[in-house]
Amino acid sequence: MKPISRVSVVSTGTVQIRPQHVETNGTPLLWWLNTSREWTAPRPINVYVIEHDKGLVLFDTGQDRRSVTDPRYFPGGVAGHIYRRLAKFDIPSNATLTDRLREQGYDIADVRVAILSHLHQDHIGGLRELPRSAQVLVSATELAEVDKRFAVFAGLMREHIYVPGVNFTAVNPQAMEDSATAPFTLAHDVMRDGSLLLLPTPGHTPGSMSMLLRSEGLPPMLFVGDVTYDVRLLAADRIPGVGDATGLHDTTRRVNRLAARYPGVVLLAAHDPAAYSLLTTALQKPHRRPA
Repeated sequence: MKPISRVSVVSTGTVQIRPQHVETNGTPLLWWLNTSREWTAPRPINVYVIEHDKGLVLFDTGQDRRSVTDPRYFPGGVAGHIYRRLAKFDIPSNATLTDRLREQGYDIADVRVAILSHLHQDHIGGLRELPRSAQVLVSATELAEVDKRFAVFAGLMREHIYVPGVNFTAVNPQAMEDSATAPFTLAHDVMRDGSLLLLPTPGHTPGSMSMLLRSEGLPPMLFVGDVTYDVRLLAADRIPGVGDATGLHDTTRRVNRLAARYPGVVLLAAHDPAAYSLLTTALQKPHRRPA
């Protein structure tokens, strides 16, 4: 079975974050957020593009260029202060999702499914560019967070999530008979052929999801969103500083146990500078799907 013919990555600009964002040093978020004077080097804002025989699939949609051109994009007051301290973006004029897809030979109008690992701004930025026919998948748990009173302080900006013309499909992972997803017991089969499985990986946010890709002729791939910002840290059970630490440790261990079941698996994060080279190198090798 070879339902997937190509996997690639595009980046809608770059982001700089605090070192403690990449890896916790044990101090509370609000402390390092307000005291840190350091920024990381620019990190990519990755969108993964999958050619499935049923249509074009995206994992995440990147950052909206309006976030660097529209002074009203971010909230004001205390919430705005948090957003300014948390990240700095560089989104060139030709780095919209539409532009980046076109550079790879794709028409954004052909996107059939867009999967959101979670609803932070640098994962939902392309929603306004998607065709109205696109199915947008997001965890039901994540979607429920948007309407909570202080959602904006959790990185959820309603006006950029509830975009006119975008109809979300709320994902509730179900029990799987496929033991090949262990230790995950719940999953959502995106295309109903076992090639793209969404897995609940809470921690960074309550409803964060990752995706396992399995297809003949391709290496197994695990797209992990913001579970980590560096897969070397993930392998060492070293977690980011944003999110629930207990949940992140639990998810990290589950991800590592799943990865151990798939020799040659490629772990692909949203902001890992190594992601492009990891994917490129893996795709140069012949692979067969595990039985």
